[in-house]
Amino acid sequence: MTRPTTRILALLEILQSGGTRTVDDLADRLGVDERTIRRYAVHLAELGIPVRSVRGRYGGYRLAPGFRMPPLMLTDDEALAVLLGLVAGRRAGLLTTSVAAAESAAAKVQRVLPEALGRRLDALLQATDFTVRGRPVIELETTVLLWLAEAARDRTPVAVSYTSPNGRRSERIVHPYGIVAHSGRWYVTGADSASEETRTFRLDRITAVEPQAGTFDLPDGFDPAERVLSGLAEAPWRHAVSVRVQGTAEQVRSRLPADIATVHDIPHVDGWVRVRLRAERLDWVPTLLAGLGLPFAVEHPDALRGLIRSLAERLTAAADDIVHPGESSPDGEALDRDLG
Repeated sequence: MTRPTTRILALLEILQSGGTRTVDDLADRLGVDERTIRRYAVHLAELGIPVRSVRGRYGGYRLAPGFRMPPLMLTDDEALAVLLGLVAGRRAGLLTTSVAAAESAAAKVQRVLPEALGRRLDALLQATDFTVRGRPVIELETTVLLWLAEAARDRTPVAVSYTSPNGRRSERIVHPYGIVAHSGRWYVTGADSASEETRTFRLDRITAVEPQAGTFDLPDGFDPAERVLSGLAEAPWRHAVSVRVQGTAEQVRSRLPADIATVHDIPHVDGWVRVRLRAERLDWVPTLLAGLGLPFAVEHPDALRGLIRSLAERLTAAADDIVHPGESSPDGEALDRDLG
């Protein structure tokens, strides 16, 4: 027969999953009567665990919001999900906190796990690498992120203090349509009172958020992620590149990074689209265009044409200068290739 202490801990685990649980449901799950459930709830309260009694037809018991009860009661799958989420989020540049905070959180989770499970998960983390890595994370104020998230969910305006890339500070009212995490940066996009346009702001440049009265409507079909990516692609850079590519817009768009290039139909021209992108340097653009695997023609800048010719010459020379296995390379060293 299950000991009362075990059943009390089982009751706590059920309540920690969230929501209000009826006495009838709890009694059925633990295999006891309703009077015993009430006695167990009193025991938890005596231990300092904030069990709240909810009256009414659908009443029962729940834990106070924000309550945290160590040790964590995690299954193997749950522990794996938490630790991999922390590690992958940090390496992909999705976390808003410092590396030290992420590592500290992971260490706390590992400390409260059973010893055998902790060793196995530690081995997994040491043996695992990730092929996708974001840029170094720029830390931002957690309160800023949470206030904006709440405003975006509830469709309420906020006043923000914003510092532009050139250091100019401003106060403005923003209608946050959505929050987007991209490549180690966090953005909020929405209607901006200062410009009377839909703008995108980096969250690490927002120093204060103040909720405002009222509500707003999200424009029909508005996609925050698409808006952020297109805004990044259209941001001012040193070079503005325009290229005509043979293919459909969908076909070409699927082969280009969404955050650096935009694809547009060309009026009255079938079978071709126009690709526009901006870059500080042009040296990587020929390789990008060659990787499309589609015919293209440069519209501007002229300097790009010379770089494409240079790439074509290097590729042609490499194709003509083939060294077969067992022969010597141009520098006289024997090639060591794995042909398996």
